[in-house]
Order: sequence, then structure tokens, then C-alpha cells
Amino acid sequence: MFETTKALVLREVKYKEADRILTLFTADNGKITAKARGALRKTSRTAAATQQLTWSDMTLFLNKGKWTVNEASVIEPFDGLKKNIATFALGSYFAECVEALSVEDQRDDELLSLALNSLYALSRELHDPRKIKAAFELRLMSLSGYRPAVERCAVCGAEEPEEPVLDLIDGRLFCRKCCRSGSAVTLLGDSLEAMRAVLSAPPKQIFSFELSGEGLVDLAYAAENYLLMQTERSFGTLDYYKQFKSN
Repeated sequence: MFETTKALVLREVKYKEADRILTLFTADNGKITAKARGALRKTSRTAAATQQLTWSDMTLFLNKGKWTVNEASVIEPFDGLKKNIATFALGSYFAECVEALSVEDQRDDELLSLALNSLYALSRELHDPRKIKAAFELRLMSLSGYRPAVERCAVCGAEEPEEPVLDLIDGRLFCRKCCRSGSAVTLLGDSLEAMRAVLSAPPKQIFSFELSGEGLVDLAYAAENYLLMQTERSFGTLDYYKQFKSN
């Protein structure tokens, strides 16, 4: 059975001499695994379209439960991601997160939109990478069923908590004086408002908030550590990104 779809290449692994095994996030079937035969050959017509972090048109063939790439052409190569190692590593982190939190063979338009919008913003340098990363992480948590409850303090009910903190374990907001958790992180300045904006904004407006300085530092720290705490795992691409981010 042949099927034509659009697909984001989340991961590529060399197989044998010239093949690639791909993890794809497709528009129609969600996350699938597919083989791209001969994609590593110089003469291959699918070489560019089957590279990691490429958005492509693909014709796939399904036989006995296994997908094979029959034809592929590039829609968006996200060339800006290849300008430096740190940027590509951050894009790869986004892809690893999507792979980890998506469900095999289950269409997910919102998650695909988040991935594409985040990679586009990063590739075109539309915002500070820390801002893109934090917005991606928070929105991903929301779409995956881990949305933090940041509307009001979980104890006193204050909508504008005094010295607000976020509990990384249960995802609840507290005033500093109301919090009894040892796993809470600070959300000072405008970082709380920025978090609320990311969680409630339409998909294409999750980067529309304005934040810099210590507020952005707080938001970035909270978003990353909330994701790590909720997923209970590490991400190799995140560790790799941090090696170059500090240079």
C-alpha cells in the first residue's frame, strides 16, 4: 500500500552501507519508523529529504507492517539550524522530546505544529533560543497531559502570588510563604505571566511574550526542569546542547 504524506524527520540512523532507518513524525499517521533504501548514496533522490530535522513530502510504502520511503522531496530544510553546532543540537533536542512523548501510529496535529513552529523560529533566529526552548518545553508538557496549574496559588488562592514559585513535582503554583515543597523554583519578574501566556496562547503565538534578563533566566530554568521532572528521564541531545551553549 502506497501513501503520500508530509513528514518531519526526527531521527536518522545509518543501516548497512547506504540505507537510513528514520523516525518520522507524519501529518497523517504520527510517529512511524521507515527505511530509506540507498539514501546515503550520492546519486540518491531521497538523500536531502531524509536528513534529520527536514520537513518533506514523502511517498511511503507499507508492507507487512513495515514502512519504506519510495519517494521524497524537501519542503523546508531548516537550513538555519546547520549554521552552528549549538543550534542544531537544540533542534535535535526538540526532535528527541517529540519522539519521546508522541505515541506510535497516532496522528497529533498540535504536536506536529509545535515542532514545526519551534524549528522554524529557531532556524530563522526569530527569538532568543532560550525563549524558543522554554516555550517549546512548556507547550509540550501541556499537550502531553502535564500542564502546570499556574492560575493561582494552590494554598491561598491568590491570582498574583507574592514571590511566586512552581512546584516541579506536582506542577502547582504557590506564594513563597505558602510553599512547603523542597522542589519549587522561583518565577520572579514577568516570568509567571510569560508562562501563563505560553500555556494559553494560540499555537502560532506561543513566542509572542516579551521577556529578558532574570525573568527569562527564571522561565528557562523552570521550563527545562519541569519537563525533566515530569518525564523522569534525561535527554542526550540536551546534554550535548549544553556543552556548546556555554562556549
